[in-house]
Amino acid sequence: MRITVMGSGYVGLVTGACLSDLGFKVVCLDKDEQKIRALQEGEVPIYEPGLKEVLHRNRADGRIRFTSDACEAIEHGDIIFIAVGTPPSEDGSADLGHVLSVASLIGRHLKSFKLVVNKSTVPVGTADRVRSAISHELSHRGMSLDMFDVVSNPEFLKEGAAIDDFMRPDRIVVGVDDGVNQIKSQRMMGDLYASFNRHHSRTVWMDVRSAELTKYAANAMLATRISFMNEMANLADVLGADIDHVRRGIGADSRIGHSFLYAGCGYGGSCFPKDTQALVSTAKAHGQSMKLVSATEQVNAQQKLLLVDRLMQRMGPDLTGRKIAVWGLSFKPNTDDMREATSRVVIRDLLMRGARVSAYDPVAGDEALRALRIDCADHLDWLDRFELASEDMQALQGADALMVLTEWKIFHNPDFEVMKDLMRRPFILDGRNLYNPEALSEMGIAYQGVGRRNDLVQLLSFDAVPSSPPDLQDSHTSTPDMRVNA
Repeated sequence: MRITVMGSGYVGLVTGACLSDLGFKVVCLDKDEQKIRALQEGEVPIYEPGLKEVLHRNRADGRIRFTSDACEAIEHGDIIFIAVGTPPSEDGSADLGHVLSVASLIGRHLKSFKLVVNKSTVPVGTADRVRSAISHELSHRGMSLDMFDVVSNPEFLKEGAAIDDFMRPDRIVVGVDDGVNQIKSQRMMGDLYASFNRHHSRTVWMDVRSAELTKYAANAMLATRISFMNEMANLADVLGADIDHVRRGIGADSRIGHSFLYAGCGYGGSCFPKDTQALVSTAKAHGQSMKLVSATEQVNAQQKLLLVDRLMQRMGPDLTGRKIAVWGLSFKPNTDDMREATSRVVIRDLLMRGARVSAYDPVAGDEALRALRIDCADHLDWLDRFELASEDMQALQGADALMVLTEWKIFHNPDFEVMKDLMRRPFILDGRNLYNPEALSEMGIAYQGVGRRNDLVQLLSFDAVPSSPPDLQDSHTSTPDMRVNA
């Protein structure tokens, strides 16, 4: 079988690269001709460990190529993946414009049977709309409506580990509906993923609507676990408990497990925020209320500003003249993805309050600058007080505090003595709970983690600051909305 992937973004490139590594002939389509030229020359527009090497190897062996010619791409594939973006609309619902545009494009160029696979994360019912869009074009051309089928095959890829997730899946969800092509479609999908089912079956077969809902349910469940632990961590701070001990205690219960129980300063990325919003919107459109998922979103929005609140408890709301160092800009390690990253909310708020910010990230610096220009478009002069450091320790020079926002491995075991010498005040606000509070206290470093018994940890006294600075709110309730549709 030959494979076509419509869309050369994160999901499309990983899907195309991995399928070519399994021996399939793959064509990746994108309307962005500049991106296609770059891919043809061996450049990869996103940072994902291992992706560049897989693409280079299979491009050299002729198993994957890139084009902006839709007719050529659609003609090539027996299976056509739709892997385009579904950004959130203003009301939180998923924007299906790109998906339906691609569906219409397929219908205009279809000449023989094709299996169309929805790989993009889409609301329940999208496969029906894709089918209608293709059928409309075929009817206009006087073609048979039985020469295609639409199935759902949602992706479960973690950024930073996407290659391994694709090549070693814990499950493969495939939704196939009843119809004249059901047996053929199921056989084709079975053949596509046969390599992963040799030792034991990893494919979970279901109807299309159940497959579409499974993706949203999975992400909502994981997001809920994170927000639950963040609320527990905030309570632990008040009660003098240690959330890390709590995590270990409840994670030992086989019904709960250890995954996604780490408290911190909020989740971000292209999936959890967008998909929880889309799930709430879908439910609302059908007269249902997703109270738990809505609460998950609200907790996460508040959690992103937790470290700023803690900083203001020590320094006051006016941060004019303060230098704040930031370690980590991407929403998680091993990616340069800045979508919904906590750092965007934190840095904008720090700049709004008059602080100078020096930030370091091993990969995401350029993407962060682009994101911050969007976030501060109404106050570009704020960026005069923002600088990107070329290394982690450089960001600390003369800093009044350090905020750790992303748990890159290089931040796990820093030289604390050097840090003390570089900083004006050795004060660490650890948004990812990387460090031992007691050990830092013994070293004379003030520390605040998330739910780490901060009432027992040495805190510094700071110079007095104005109690009510001009033109500055004392709370975050009126902070501008930081969501960016990426």
